[in-house]
Amino acid sequence: MGKSIKGLVLITGTTSGVGLNTLKPLLRFGWEVIAVNRSNKRAVEVAQQSLTDSEMKNIHFIEINLSDLDDVRNGCSEILKKFEKPINSLICNAAVYKPRLRKPERSPQGFENSMAVNHFGHFLLINLLLDNILSSEREIDFNGRTTKFKPRITVLGTVTANYSELGGRIPIPAPADLGNLSGFKNGFLSPISMANGKKFKPGKAYKDSKLCNMVTVQELSKRFSKERIIINSLYPGCVADTKLFRDTPWLFRFLFPIFQKLITKGYVSQRLAGERVAQVATYKEYAKPAVHWSWGNRQKLGRKAFSQKLSKRIIDSDISRQTYELTRKLVGLA
Repeated sequence: MGKSIKGLVLITGTTSGVGLNTLKPLLRFGWEVIAVNRSNKRAVEVAQQSLTDSEMKNIHFIEINLSDLDDVRNGCSEILKKFEKPINSLICNAAVYKPRLRKPERSPQGFENSMAVNHFGHFLLINLLLDNILSSEREIDFNGRTTKFKPRITVLGTVTANYSELGGRIPIPAPADLGNLSGFKNGFLSPISMANGKKFKPGKAYKDSKLCNMVTVQELSKRFSKERIIINSLYPGCVADTKLFRDTPWLFRFLFPIFQKLITKGYVSQRLAGERVAQVATYKEYAKPAVHWSWGNRQKLGRKAFSQKLSKRIIDSDISRQTYELTRKLVGLA
């Protein structure tokens, strides 16, 4: 009998928060992990604080700055050369959120930075690795059993990008909305900083970028059949105390977790969120295309995941097609 083969999963953004807390369950399930971060030094130091030496041996750290499309290309080339076996599952987790900016930060290519990191970088990463991922269906060792694993891409979405949910209709500074995509159509370079081409609003820029993430999932699911690959998204709950909020006012960082725990009841711990991400990206019961998995905005012990209704801003076929094609051009794929 041949030796069992570990599955290979790639996850972005593991130096803190949800990404960091996804590593341990992935390793526990039996995966070999590629951890993509801006700094290998930082990623290794942080991982060593919570993982054993034997667990660390199953993680490969690859340094990629998602805001720099050239770096994404170089990093993907390194991945494809370094690993003989293909990637079974890709988890797009990394994100930046800077709601206090007065003017937009720019990526090396000149794009507004939250869109560059959260959407453009991940979009290019997915497309450059897609053929590799599609070739990965095979038997792997998973949770101590040999199983045939269908390729999967899982993207972290957010309630604030889904207008069908109360959290997605909060008008501070404005709900996520790509408008007529004039920012994309006109190149998204200075002075353009928003998808709709309007005045820069940093909080909305983040929401719009996450909306693009969720739109990408829907469009990819239309372009690739479920027989070949499962592409989905999730919102693990409100992880109100992660470093995603490091650039918010200190009073917000103090009060927000309390508000989520006591008022909305939507708070989830970083550890639970990481467990949920690992399960959605690998468990058979979550292998449903185009589903946005959610546990709801009011958390209870033993809460079960369900398919969250998505707004027209996410599932509209014309908007999703345009967003996908325009993004291809902006990142240099067309």
